[in-house]
Amino acid sequence: MLMKKGVRYITSIPVLFLTFVFSISGCKKDKVALTDAPQITFVSISPASVVEYSGSITITFSYDDLNGDLGENNANATNLFITDSRNSVTYNYRISQLAPDGANIHIKGNLNTVIKNTAITDNSSAQSFTYSLYVKDRAGNISNTITTTAITVTK
Repeated sequence: MLMKKGVRYITSIPVLFLTFVFSISGCKKDKVALTDAPQITFVSISPASVVEYSGSITITFSYDDLNGDLGENNANATNLFITDSRNSVTYNYRISQLAPDGANIHIKGNLNTVIKNTAITDNSSAQSFTYSLYVKDRAGNISNTITTTAITVTK
């Protein structure tokens, strides 16, 4: 302890160091992955159960694309790939272009994809399964793959 004109000063390097460490650790921001590939997140699948060959399944997922080149205006292009967990068959879809060519802007939002006429792939009367999906942007960058919650198809 130091004394100066009747005032006590406590000097402790460990206390000062810990105070400094705790004060800067509270200011730490989460790191955001900067990538040219779009990122997707599963939102929902509905309904949870569907009758074979009648009714549709809607998959909703969010997308986040830093350079805005997700989607395609070419009707023959495919950029959304959905795989059925029961038989590993991948179905190809097209996401319409979401931002103009050369815009290079950050885009994000939700997309819905409808799957029609789902069937049971074995001899059972009901079957539960999931879908996994990913997207590809116009530059050919492939997103992460997401998996839906389970859905049941009945006869």
